[in-house]
Amino acid sequence: MPQIDVRRFATRAELDTALADRLEQTIRAAAGSQDGPPVIMLSGGHTPLPAYREVARRRPPQGGRLTVIYSDDRYVGADSDASNYHQTRPLLDAVALPESQVLRVRTELPLEEAAGDYGRRLQALLDAGARIGLALLGLGSDGHTASLFRPEHLQQSRGHLAIAVQRPDGMQGISVTPGFLAHVAEPLFVVAGTGKHEAIAAFLRQDPNLIALRAVAGHSRIELWLEKASEEGPAA
Repeated sequence: MPQIDVRRFATRAELDTALADRLEQTIRAAAGSQDGPPVIMLSGGHTPLPAYREVARRRPPQGGRLTVIYSDDRYVGADSDASNYHQTRPLLDAVALPESQVLRVRTELPLEEAAGDYGRRLQALLDAGARIGLALLGLGSDGHTASLFRPEHLQQSRGHLAIAVQRPDGMQGISVTPGFLAHVAEPLFVVAGTGKHEAIAAFLRQDPNLIALRAVAGHSRIELWLEKASEEGPAA
């Protein structure tokens, strides 16, 4: 089982600031990296958005050879508010990355083609010797991460770096797979908000059925950052 390094933050503001600091440090390090092309994986959802906005406000140095990729995205237009890519535009603009160094899911393609295209471009990164460093991941109240919601999504992932999925909310999406996450050096789960206490408890006790943990099986070490309030159950 992996070692889980847990950091608990007393308030959401403290979590947001720490995450912004971590992202800024990673971007600054990438700007001067002499190793393989550095890659950061961003997650979607509401939790990381304040940190993305704060890093954009700080305007760190241009990212150099940095490439940004995404854990997943909804199958919506790139300018939709529901798009993870769209929500990160302020950060991308602040770092001034060229389009070639932002690997968004090309949702203008048919769904299965979009998944295949994303998988091929992820494979090209790996083939180029890219170092997939910091990778942000969320944890849903149902125990999912990225857009891997059910055991069949894990089965569907075999042999692929990205897959198309039917989400429980009725939307379609594209997600990276455990096969891709195996290449990540620094998997960081960031959790805030209410209604997640059961998923957090299952994560901490390393429940073998939890989808989020199965997605990063094989890692010797993972990080879990959480707002203390997210561990609290409903009032009696």
